[in-house]
Amino acid sequence: MKIGIIGTGAIGGTIAQKMVAAGHTVKINNSNDTERLKARAEELGAIPATSKEVVKDVDVIILSLPTIAIPSLPKNLFVDVPSNVIVVDTSNYYPFRDADIEEIKNGKVESVWVSEQLGRPLIKAFNNLLAETLKHQGKEKGTKNRIAMAVSGDDVEAKQVISSLINDTGFDAVDSGSLAESWRHQPGTPAYCTELTAEELKRALADGVKENAAAIRDAAIVALSALPSYPSNEEIVEFNRRLFPKNPKSV
Repeated sequence: MKIGIIGTGAIGGTIAQKMVAAGHTVKINNSNDTERLKARAEELGAIPATSKEVVKDVDVIILSLPTIAIPSLPKNLFVDVPSNVIVVDTSNYYPFRDADIEEIKNGKVESVWVSEQLGRPLIKAFNNLLAETLKHQGKEKGTKNRIAMAVSGDDVEAKQVISSLINDTGFDAVDSGSLAESWRHQPGTPAYCTELTAEELKRALADGVKENAAAIRDAAIVALSALPSYPSNEEIVEFNRRLFPKNPKSV
């Protein structure tokens, strides 16, 4: 499969590396200058591309950018991209980083907002695991206690394609419904960064409360920021699990 990835930070870079390892052809683009982009591409085993090239002649486009960066993408980025090309959003909205986006603050689902900015339907995926989990915790399909990842969207066939790519990264995929339901695996919910199996993730997705998510998200950031040293991946996962008494890993 031909994949274009915009953004090669901790999440986007790991996805690129894993897609290359799985045999896919991967082009990448980021905000770096040409030489640094080439160096990053070589590091990941991918092909460096301009913003126009990265969305051309691909089957899937993965956006791995902070939410606040979405409106800064070229306005005509998708003008010539066929409608059957799947666009994936991996972002998570954090006000301390992404500033105040009034529509999201007033309740609009984050990826619905992103979809509106782009003028394209989206699949939401690769957002509910920590970067270290994504990089190091993948396992072969069928392995006991394999961690699962949520995928949301309105196109069933597109979700199946992305679920296959999720499997290629070493994780099970759980269909969490429409794009409007993607809030269920955003920050502040039991499904977010708690390293659950497929069955556990289904329960966590069902237990989320949309009205509480933003307050839980913001309180969690304050608590983690107040720690004397930066927590490990395992400590963050355990912290997130303790936020939700009904979380399958907390009972």
